[in-house]
Amino acid sequence: MSYRIALNFEDGVTRFIEARSEELVADAAYREGLNIPMDCRDGACGTCKCRVESGDYTLGSYIEDAMTEDEAKDGFVLTCQMKAKSDCVIRIPASSAVCKVKAGAVSAEMVDVRKLSPSSIAFAVRPASPVAYLPGQYVNVSVPGTTQTRSYSFSSMPKDGVVEFLVRNIPGGLMSGYLADAAKSGDQLTLTGPVGSFYLRDVVRPVLMLAGGTGLAPFLAMLDILKAKPTSQPIHLIYGVTNDADLVETDKLVAAAAEIPGFTFVTTVADPASSHDRKGYVTNHMPDAVLHDGNVDVYLCGPPPMVDAVRTYLNEKGVKPASFHFEKFNPSEGK
Repeated sequence: MSYRIALNFEDGVTRFIEARSEELVADAAYREGLNIPMDCRDGACGTCKCRVESGDYTLGSYIEDAMTEDEAKDGFVLTCQMKAKSDCVIRIPASSAVCKVKAGAVSAEMVDVRKLSPSSIAFAVRPASPVAYLPGQYVNVSVPGTTQTRSYSFSSMPKDGVVEFLVRNIPGGLMSGYLADAAKSGDQLTLTGPVGSFYLRDVVRPVLMLAGGTGLAPFLAMLDILKAKPTSQPIHLIYGVTNDADLVETDKLVAAAAEIPGFTFVTTVADPASSHDRKGYVTNHMPDAVLHDGNVDVYLCGPPPMVDAVRTYLNEKGVKPASFHFEKFNPSEGK
């Protein structure tokens, strides 16, 4: 027995899939070539959270951090755990563009490696075939000479067949060691993806971007898109780092500010001994004006403490953004 599942994406596109009896909805979608955004498969991350608008189903198992009991009562599900028991209609909080193509692997050639500072490295590769992704998504990059991969956000949109990355240089790291000491033009890598639900949606209201360290990478890709498709909405980016050496790629932000109407940015360094004009965390430089009384879409990419600090700050200010998109990363996981 199978059930007919209608997937309604946030851009208005509807696709139908057939879910077999006892088949997870996420698996059924993947089998039919649709990748519902998902960063885990065990009901722990909440990335694949959707709302069932009609139909019967079982929820499966999940943890409170991924989905609350109140959300479950309100019709929310995790598609990595949900099984349909009738025909269903599911609202997917993602664009159809991020879901319609299966994640695939493509070989790529190293084009350039730049050591931006003792703490940051940029590199560029040329995929053997075009790679499609939404600005903000990441890909799994193979570490040459090993069977391991590391996950990195694209820091550009494709330019003349080349894609770029901005990564943390971690002493003793597997990928960091390769990039800092051994990488050369012509090296072969494999890119698998794209992956992730952190990507720029249609800009319909003011946008606040918050970047921590190399969490700047996905925003650089977003700015590439905004150069090509400018908006009348104000866009403000706050880029925070720990030490002076961590502050990189600001020339790209200056260029973006000159090319994108309404785009502004500030930088800040947390180290009290810094000689930078602004010191402290991103929350120390987030005036009420950039919060627009909650009529703002917030995008945040940074380490978990930064995500938690911003959430606390917004709660204390009594501001509930129209939407809040975030990606937590631990630099040590991207070594």
